Amino acid sequence: MTSTKETGHAKNAANFEELINIITGLGTTYNPSKTAIKVAVVNTLLVNVKASLAAVNTALANYKTAVDAREAAFLPISKLATRIVSALVATDTTQQIDETAQTYERKMQGRRATPKLTKEEKQKVIDSGKTVNEVSASQMGYDNRLDNFDKLIKLLIATPLYAPNEADLKVSALNTLYADLKTKNQAVVAAHTALTNARIARNDLMYKPLTGMVDLAQDIKTYIKSLSGPFSQQYKQVSGLHFTHAI
Repeated sequence: MTSTKETGHAKNAANFEELINIITGLGTTYNPSKTAIKVAVVNTLLVNVKASLAAVNTALANYKTAVDAREAAFLPISKLATRIVSALVATDTTQQIDETAQTYERKMQGRRATPKLTKEEKQKVIDSGKTVNEVSASQMGYDNRLDNFDKLIKLLIATPLYAPNEADLKVSALNTLYADLKTKNQAVVAAHTALTNARIARNDLMYKPLTGMVDLAQDIKTYIKSLSGPFSQQYKQVSGLHFTHAI
């Protein structure tokens, strides 16, 4: 959801609060038969709406913090993968093992095993009557990178010749790093779920058909229009308050 829409939610709440102030000022003149738009009820709704907006802001901050932490943790992985594979290839492992490790490295870095065709090369394939079928080789999603890192570590464990002296390249260190990356990735998933749930709760309070804040604001306007007429000062006050379904 964009920041513009987030601002729209706050503006809707502010206008609803102003609307409540107006109908409160009408005193006993404002006496609708519909329970949902009585002053005490809409005041309670406003309290809940404000709480839901604060909950979304908190959840959004937590989500961004988790995303930043994950991004920082994954940043060195591409270079580390190159160092790991270089250390492996520098031993007497078989070509097959080296190639398997290099495949995992490429996938962790989003590189292709073979370069993409140029426009001219693609045209030649088409002219020959064949179909150009280039599937993206990038696996840069965090889940995919973790999966390929795990596969690389397991390959190293199964390869006794891989025994680097560098502390950060040792299997034990790589396992520790993998666990940390997995934890940070899961934290983002959990934070995103919390943010989604907070937004759903806010949207129900503000935009649910018939019972949401925006629809009730319109009901209040309609009641005041019936109370004092479309050209009354009271109706002019409330008709100027605009509400949008900013979901």
